Amino acid sequence: METSIIRKNTSLSEEIITVLNQQIAVEAHSSATYLAMSSWCHLKGYIKSGEFFRHQSEEETVHKMKLFDYILDMGAQALAPEVQNVNNYFDDLKSILDNFLEMEISITNRFNKIAKKCLESGDFQTFSFVQWFLDEQKEEEDTARRTIEIYELIGIELDGLYQIDKAIGKLIPQP
Repeated sequence: METSIIRKNTSLSEEIITVLNQQIAVEAHSSATYLAMSSWCHLKGYIKSGEFFRHQSEEETVHKMKLFDYILDMGAQALAPEVQNVNNYFDDLKSILDNFLEMEISITNRFNKIAKKCLESGDFQTFSFVQWFLDEQKEEEDTARRTIEIYELIGIELDGLYQIDKAIGKLIPQP
């Protein structure tokens, strides 16, 4: 079967297609990791934190699909990612919050590298598209830092973990 002209030509370079598809896989892994964090929180009785991480998982899925659709809209092939090596076991709530911040910083660094590649290759259209993710990452890092601040401000003495759980639940954006 012959490929039509709308799928033969794309302004995206192979390098940009590759890094965007790699980012799809990163977003899918993040979504699965946040879902695992949600499950762990629910299991341990941190219901609001569980809801928070479920929301984070759903948000990463939206990010994945935004990248997927962009690649398709540009006439290139978006690849369905495999998700492997998702940690489902955590030591405590603090380790989850620390991991959350580390993951978001890593994702920001990846988008910065994508933006740099776009500029270096003169792909200003994709660079403009990636700007949305960079703005989103600022919010994500701020939220991750806030969860750790809440943990440290409230502390775990007495009913501290209960209060931390409630406070983290309030970080879920309201529609």
